[in-house]
Amino acid sequence: MSDNKSKKQLFGTNGVRGVIGESMKPELAMKIGLSLGTARKGKIAVGMDTRTSGPALINALKAGLLCAGCNVIDTGILPTPALQYLVKKHYNAGAMVTASHNPPEYNGIKLIEADGTEMDDTETIKVENILLSESFKCGDWKNVGSETHADDANNEYINGVLSHFPGLSANMTIAVDPGSGPACLTTPVILSRLGCTVHTINGSCDGMFPGRLPEPSVEGLKGLSELVRSTGAAFGVAHDGDADRAVFVDENGDYVEENEEFALMQRYFSKGTKNGIVVTPVSTSRIVEDIAKDTNCRVVYTKVGSIYVARKMLELKKNGENVVFGGEGNGGLIFPEHQHCRDGGMSAAAMVALLSSEKKKLSELRKELPERVMLRDKIYTEKPGEVIEKIKDMFSNENLDLTDGIRINRKDSWTLLRPSGTEPFMRLFVEAKNRKTAENFSEEIKNSI
Repeated sequence: MSDNKSKKQLFGTNGVRGVIGESMKPELAMKIGLSLGTARKGKIAVGMDTRTSGPALINALKAGLLCAGCNVIDTGILPTPALQYLVKKHYNAGAMVTASHNPPEYNGIKLIEADGTEMDDTETIKVENILLSESFKCGDWKNVGSETHADDANNEYINGVLSHFPGLSANMTIAVDPGSGPACLTTPVILSRLGCTVHTINGSCDGMFPGRLPEPSVEGLKGLSELVRSTGAAFGVAHDGDADRAVFVDENGDYVEENEEFALMQRYFSKGTKNGIVVTPVSTSRIVEDIAKDTNCRVVYTKVGSIYVARKMLELKKNGENVVFGGEGNGGLIFPEHQHCRDGGMSAAAMVALLSSEKKKLSELRKELPERVMLRDKIYTEKPGEVIEKIKDMFSNENLDLTDGIRINRKDSWTLLRPSGTEPFMRLFVEAKNRKTAENFSEEIKNSI
C-alpha cells in the first residue's frame, strides 16, 4: 500500500530506536507505555539490556503502563528472547528496552505479543496511532496498575532452552563473548549445564561496552578468536547487544559467516524430515536452497526481518505444514519447537548438540557446504523509492523479486537492494559462486544507480 497511514512512522523493522537525548527520550518511552497499555490490557512484562540509559527508559515505560491500568512485571536485565519466552508462557504482552546491535549511545523499545513474537506491522501501527494522536487512556486513582518483579526470569529461560537437549552432556570446551550484554547472565550457564567447560571474554554486564561494540563483527571478535585458540575450544560464540543473535568462530578462531551458520543448523534440524519447510528472508544465501534439496525440504521466502519470518512460520504451521527451521542469515536463528523468535542462547546450545552429533570439527563441517561469496554494502540516499524504481526499470528483462526492495535473480548469482529498517541507508547484498562474479554484479548495480 502507498497510503502513509498504513506505514509505520516511529517503529522500524525491530522496534523504535534512537540516540539517547535526541530522538529517544524518557518522554517517548512513557508515551509508548501509555499507548501499549491502552491497546493491551492485563499483565505486561518489561525487561532491558545493559545499556546505561536502560533504567531511565524502563522506568518511564513502566510509568506509562501503570498509568494505563496494566499490571507490570519487571524482569530486569535479560536477553530479548528470554523476555519473549516468559511473555509466551505467562503474560498478555511485553516490551523490551534495547537497541540490539546499535552503538552504545542508542536505545529503543521492542513490543512483544502474547505469543512471544514481536508485534507485527498492523498492530504496531495501531499502537503508533494511539501515541501520535495521544488518545491513550490513563486510569484514575482506583484503576492504576501494580508492579512486581520476576527475580527468577533468566533461570526460567535457561531451563526452557535446556529442556530441548535432554541427556546431552558434552565434554567440550567453549569460548563465549556475551559482549557485556545480558547474555553474560545466560549463555555461560546454559553451556556449563550442558557439560561444557566455559571460558568468557567481555563476560560482565557493562553498558559502556568496554571490550567491543554491541555488533559482533569480525574485527571486534579478535579477542574471542584468541581465546578459542589459547584454550583449545571447539568453537567460540558471541552475541549482539540483546542476545537474540549468535555468531560463531570455529576451533581455529576463524569467523563463521552467518549464512554458513544458518546452513549448518538448517541441515542439522532438517535431517530425517519429510516435506519440511525452512523459512527465511530474501537476503539469505542460496546455500539454503542447496541444503533444502539435500534434505527433502523447500524454502519459503519473506521480507527481511525476524517478525516476518516468525509470522510466516506460524501461518504455515497453522495450515498443517511441517516447519522445521527458520531465521535470518545474520545469526538470528528461529527454532520452532522452542519459540518463534530469534534466540542466541538456543543457538549456542544447538551448536553444542550439532557438533556432538556430527563428531566433526566445525571447520570440517564448513568445508562441506557449497561455495558461495556474499558481498554487503551500503548505499546512502534520501530517495530509496526512486532508486528501486530506477533499478526495476533498467533490469526489467531479468528475473525480479519485489518481496522486499528489489532482488535480481540470475542463474548463479543474485543481488538485493532494500532500504534499511533501522538506519538511514539502503543495504546492498550480492552473492555469486565466486568473488569476481559477485564484485562485477555489485559494480553493475552501483553504476546503474
